[in-house]
Amino acid sequence: MDSVTVRVPAKVNLQLAVGPLRDDGYHDLVNVFHAVSIFDEVTAVAETGMSVRVEGESADQVPENDDNLAIQAAVALARHAGRSYGVSLAIRKAIPVAGGMAGGSADAAAALVACNELWGLGLPVEDLMEIAADLGSDVPFALLGGTAVGTGRGERLTPLEVGGRFHWVLALADGGLSTAKVYGECDRVRAEGGEQVAAPRTSEALLAALRAGDAKALGAELANDLEPAALSLRGSLARTLDAGRAHGALGSLVSGSGPTCAFLAESEAHAAALAAALTEAGVARDVLTAHGPVPGPTVV
Repeated sequence: MDSVTVRVPAKVNLQLAVGPLRDDGYHDLVNVFHAVSIFDEVTAVAETGMSVRVEGESADQVPENDDNLAIQAAVALARHAGRSYGVSLAIRKAIPVAGGMAGGSADAAAALVACNELWGLGLPVEDLMEIAADLGSDVPFALLGGTAVGTGRGERLTPLEVGGRFHWVLALADGGLSTAKVYGECDRVRAEGGEQVAAPRTSEALLAALRAGDAKALGAELANDLEPAALSLRGSLARTLDAGRAHGALGSLVSGSGPTCAFLAESEAHAAALAAALTEAGVARDVLTAHGPVPGPTVV
């Protein structure tokens, strides 16, 4: 096989509960991931060395060297297999860069699937999940897709039952937000306010809304403990969130560490109308519609 192309979705966080800062610098999380229909494509071509090139959405902000998480995934897979392999990776971006939608993690997951296929390794998904967890907290879910709750750093996953399709509007912001800076700001804001941070817990009401396919109930339960920190670092996001609520979103939140804002709509038609209203309001660089859940990486 000379080349393999894998399509991989973005994610939004339906609930992101952040526990106290741990001694190792991480936080215990309850992270309800939901894969949505915005896709990157990663094409792997057999080569003697390791290389990556990037095109598409904000491609100039993505490293084309060893700092690229997709290349790190390919290197880790070759090391796991105990062989010297080479690959040229071509990434076509549609997922926002540094937008809180796990675009880099998605590309790493796609690289694992593509290289496993290209190199004929035949490794089971359990092995790929183990490698994914070492690459980053969001990579295991990017490999899984669908909807799942993650605990620990977010890498220990339990798939969730979802009773229907949900429709989303995603408001993209100019520039990204550093995940590390947002977590640091979260810790700072909590310490400044003297907040006693409890261990994170999954919202049972949110899980029930997912099972029932009840968009209105789900909208009421969307929650992100990082949102105050993201708003502190990027105050303009408050105007975006307010605009979505004013135009009838069932629920809204900053996705992950931001700065993308996610709005839940009643239907596909409502999502289109809400996207048009947000575009008219001028509160985002771009506005996209999507649905979820969708499957994880798929060979195309």
